Amino acid sequence: MGNMKKHADFIKNRDNRDVISLFSGAMGLDIGLEKAGLNIAIGQDFDVSCVKTMQANGHQVLGGDIREIDPQYLLDLTGLLVGEPFLICGGPPCQPFSTAGKRLGINDPRGSLFMDFIRMIDYIRPRFFVMENVKGIMSAPLKHMPMSERDENDPNQKLGTVLDVILAEFNKLEYKTVYGVLDAVNYGVPQFRERFVLIGSRDSEEIFLPIPTHFQMHQNKEYQWQTVRSAIADLEFDEGECTVFSEERMQFLKMVPEGGNWRDLPPNVIPVAMGGAYESGGGKVGFYRRLSYDQPSPTVVTSPAQKATMMCHPTQTRPLSVREYARIQQFPDSWIFTGTTMSKYRQIGNAVPIGMAEAIGKAVLSVADGAALVETKRFRGTNVHSRIRDALEMGGNLYAAK
Repeated sequence: MGNMKKHADFIKNRDNRDVISLFSGAMGLDIGLEKAGLNIAIGQDFDVSCVKTMQANGHQVLGGDIREIDPQYLLDLTGLLVGEPFLICGGPPCQPFSTAGKRLGINDPRGSLFMDFIRMIDYIRPRFFVMENVKGIMSAPLKHMPMSERDENDPNQKLGTVLDVILAEFNKLEYKTVYGVLDAVNYGVPQFRERFVLIGSRDSEEIFLPIPTHFQMHQNKEYQWQTVRSAIADLEFDEGECTVFSEERMQFLKMVPEGGNWRDLPPNVIPVAMGGAYESGGGKVGFYRRLSYDQPSPTVVTSPAQKATMMCHPTQTRPLSVREYARIQQFPDSWIFTGTTMSKYRQIGNAVPIGMAEAIGKAVLSVADGAALVETKRFRGTNVHSRIRDALEMGGNLYAAK
């Protein structure tokens, strides 16, 4: 907190809406935040293809390893001062995170990439931050703990989770936080995609996760879940850049109906089609999967042609094209992706869906503008209104509320 005290007078322009984006990828999160009304001052990524994609779309980018980036240099490139950025956003990989990284301290460049995300926030002191990641981060156990930190009298000592450490680190920086798992389909995205989202406030403002805007059941079509048809129907015979299935896989896929998978193959064909996976456990829902036009898409993966994660077109026996992939993630048709075909699929598959990102941005902006809440003397309707409020807090399933 010494940095904050040193710059106690840094809040000079609370109308600032500039964002520093880290681990930006193809900029799905950033496009959504811009649609909400924010300004992406600079992006950052280690992946050369992602850097070129950002540059091709006219964004200022700092390429390279974040562990080697001086936060002051990042500020210098944007013309911003410590404390001025409205928000820092990003999805730092947390797989290597351990208490070994924690022990090294948030300013040690040898720590995990998450710790470098923390390092940037600690120095730059944005008003808000948004961190997104895989939902497994909420339960992922810490795999390493130095012997010096263990209690030798407690053989059953719990090492905690990655999330425990994440929250502890932000607490040290005195950021108020709120977190949870959001499903993109609840924000107008034609795709089921669950992501962990953590929002932080430097000034202890009343932050919240975005309230769902779309529902499985709704009397107004505009507010119902969006489907694959709504996103890509016009591209059925105009796929453009696209990877291919092998001839063998195509023969099996021709037997699968729209919305089906390997379970819909003839019984005598299944063992041959599945090979070694036939005897393995798990649901194997991605094997020989053909999408349905009239449902949201499954989670877009980094390759639509892999055997275990196939994303076959609803009516055509081919993988979803690059453009169809981008449509389901809600990238504008004008967005330029660089690199090989497989690199483009990977960039799109790793992105945050734009509708969900826009909802996150609007939630943060509503807090900043003091526009998120209608103040009342009491919450009318002890039963009905309370059910709606509680259901929204639990993810928007109004019809499951008791």
